[in-house]
Amino acid sequence: MRYIHQLESWPNFHWDAAELLPYLSEFRFLQGQLKGTMQVIGLSQCEDAVLLTLTQDVIKSSEIEGEKLDKEQVRSSLARKLGMDRLGLVPSDRDVDGVVEMMLDATQNYKTPLTPERLFSWHAALFPAGYSGMTKITVGHWRSEEAGPMQVISGRIGRVKVHFEAPPAERVPAEMECFLAWFNSEEAIDPVIKAVVAHIWFVTIHPFEDGNGRIARALTDLLLARSENSEQRFYSFSSQIQKNREKYYTVLEDIQKGDLAITEGLIWFLSVLIEAVNSAAQFTDDVLKKARFWEYHKDKVINERQRKILNLLMDGFEGKLTSSKWAKIAHCSQDTATRDINDLIQAAILKKDEGGGRSTSYSLQF
Repeated sequence: MRYIHQLESWPNFHWDAAELLPYLSEFRFLQGQLKGTMQVIGLSQCEDAVLLTLTQDVIKSSEIEGEKLDKEQVRSSLARKLGMDRLGLVPSDRDVDGVVEMMLDATQNYKTPLTPERLFSWHAALFPAGYSGMTKITVGHWRSEEAGPMQVISGRIGRVKVHFEAPPAERVPAEMECFLAWFNSEEAIDPVIKAVVAHIWFVTIHPFEDGNGRIARALTDLLLARSENSEQRFYSFSSQIQKNREKYYTVLEDIQKGDLAITEGLIWFLSVLIEAVNSAAQFTDDVLKKARFWEYHKDKVINERQRKILNLLMDGFEGKLTSSKWAKIAHCSQDTATRDINDLIQAAILKKDEGGGRSTSYSLQF
């Protein structure tokens, strides 16, 4: 099998700009519309939207690689590092903080040039203990020949699919030098198109032993931030990729086995970005709904445990809320959980769902 990095014309990607124009125009329109909407909803609500978006981005980017992060830890780590005063923050593990630090460096410092040292710091943040699962890896440096051929795979153990093989390790330093020179250049290319091409190019090189997908998506977010000249993120590229995970790997595989003409691949990625901005409209509605909820109940006495779980319910609580789940999440006794719930029912904030006994669950009243 011959891959694009083995072609004589590598890495001269090319595409049909006329075919991309309708997709690019739609994305630009929606991008501007979303930004305009967020500018009029108020600072606090805007911060909530940024926190929600970044939380989703970090979680979903890791899920694409089969790693599940604790949502509350991610949210808490982001809030602390962004200086947001939020109730109910929990301690976060070092591996969670590492992913968060990488994402914030990409989106908050989008004007800063990309260097090997910056990429090495991201990689080290992703693997603070120097291990990927149970395997010790080279951290904070390009992959070495000792690691063997780098195959890009997906699927679970026993059902792994090999999509393509990256360039040999001996080529990585020169390949990355070329990539970084292009990434930091001011050439006449639409910044949104550049964000997608950078993703494809970086994934092709696969310069690290692990973490390449997450870093590639962080680079895409960095260039999207440049395209908007804003560090505020209101839509999640990684969330949409995760929803289309199988197609994502298929598109990358098709590109790798192609001829550097990547128009179809770019169209797919632009469609994903369009979906991401459209999905963000729901985020905006959720943020406004949450703001109206707290404004309506501002005169009611609500303790920190109750506020934490009410926010969880509005942020998309998974499953049904029961008193036992309340006790576990709020780190309180079953009796305290029951009192908290009953107080909120009396305040017309929670309602008892149909059913009873040990299966009794509760939901918000709006």
